[in-house]
Amino acid sequence: MEQTAQHFDDTICAISTPPGRGGIAVARVSGRNAAAIVARCWEGADLASMASHTAHWGRIIDTTAGGDARQVLDEVVLTLFRAPRSFTGEDVVEISCHGSPWIQQQLLQVLVSCGCRMATAGEFTRRAFANGRIDLSQAEAVADVIASSSRAAHRIAMSQMRGSFSKQIGKLRDSLLEFVSLMELELDFSEEEVEFADRQHLLTLATGIRDTIDHLAGSFAVGNAIKNGIPVAIVGETNAGKSTLLNLLLGDDRAIVSDIHGTTRDVIEDTITIGGVLYRFIDTAGIRDTTDSIESMGIERTFRKLDDASIVLWVIDGTAPAADIDAIAPKILPRCAGKSLIAVVNKDDVIGNDQRAAIATTLDGILPGEACSVNISARLHSGTDTLLQLIARAASIPENDPGEVIVTNARHYESLTRASQALARAIDGLRQGLSGDFVSQDIRECTHHLGEITGTITTTDILTQIFSHFCIGK
Repeated sequence: MEQTAQHFDDTICAISTPPGRGGIAVARVSGRNAAAIVARCWEGADLASMASHTAHWGRIIDTTAGGDARQVLDEVVLTLFRAPRSFTGEDVVEISCHGSPWIQQQLLQVLVSCGCRMATAGEFTRRAFANGRIDLSQAEAVADVIASSSRAAHRIAMSQMRGSFSKQIGKLRDSLLEFVSLMELELDFSEEEVEFADRQHLLTLATGIRDTIDHLAGSFAVGNAIKNGIPVAIVGETNAGKSTLLNLLLGDDRAIVSDIHGTTRDVIEDTITIGGVLYRFIDTAGIRDTTDSIESMGIERTFRKLDDASIVLWVIDGTAPAADIDAIAPKILPRCAGKSLIAVVNKDDVIGNDQRAAIATTLDGILPGEACSVNISARLHSGTDTLLQLIARAASIPENDPGEVIVTNARHYESLTRASQALARAIDGLRQGLSGDFVSQDIRECTHHLGEITGTITTTDILTQIFSHFCIGK
């Protein structure tokens, strides 16, 4: 459905700042009667004559308190945003009160008693979408900005919230609609055998659009990693120093370190930001032959995490014989195909030059050409700077320019994939000389899937599913 401005009869309210005690908290009120409702509990400048985008000091009166006396709940700063120049496109009042949890909850009770309704999750942003202030991909980017946990994720989310992705999708959709209009116009003049568009030109146009769609879909692998963290599996034999390395990288004692073999029996996972990019480091159970059923389950989980990882840190005990590397390599290397592999030779502080050279020779003979190795001492914190540089290089995160679009949303990726498939059928139809009505059908399906991304085409179920993941107050 095409999005047009809507008018909601009710006025909603919620606390928009995180729960808990703080210096201030912000209550947000949105709706056509926002100013009139707040005026019932406001003591200060006249809200009816107040200019938009201005802030005023005043008092909130506790209208729920008994007795004739007007009890002051709090001294606040009130900011007014008049429609349509607000986030939601409606009149919006934001009340900055003291951050006492009791004051926050009492303020909500006062607003409800004056005529507001408590907002549901994401309802402010949903109203912004319904009123045409933002499209659906921008609305989803709002949630991504709030959830961003690294500089790279924040940069991409801000770009999408400003509409860079929406503009690119809009251009593609406009080109396709022009395409299909020419095809369908020919159908109206089929008896005259009039051709309004050169088939070769249309084929070139459709192929170029599909290439752009495929490029956007192809960026999802990088975008998803940036948004959710690049998975890095730390694997190797028992007592090689995997848990010590994890603790060192995280700067915290997350994993138990012991000389006893098989201490780590389950997956331990945590995140760290390196160079503005989020990584998910996964410490796994040591790989060895064992009759312990619990440890065997942990080793099986190791292999599953190894399969899911983008980067693999193969931690090697530098004091062990080089033959041990040859023995465990067949259990690790086949699962590293298509992944970035870094062999981390640990305990470098207690090995001699001969042992160091023997391990280097062994690794040169078994590591795939794109893999690399580094010697470290996790105990003495040496060599880790080089390791971090290798991890950042292995991530292959491009330094995208502000105008480049990177897809981070699985829903967008799915729609792009379906759009590409529909356009591929249209291209085949053009090459085979099929009738225009068959080709235009596939083109319209492609525009439908692109419209799902921005919300030009949507359903209530999709909207409910998207906005249910937002926090209340946003």
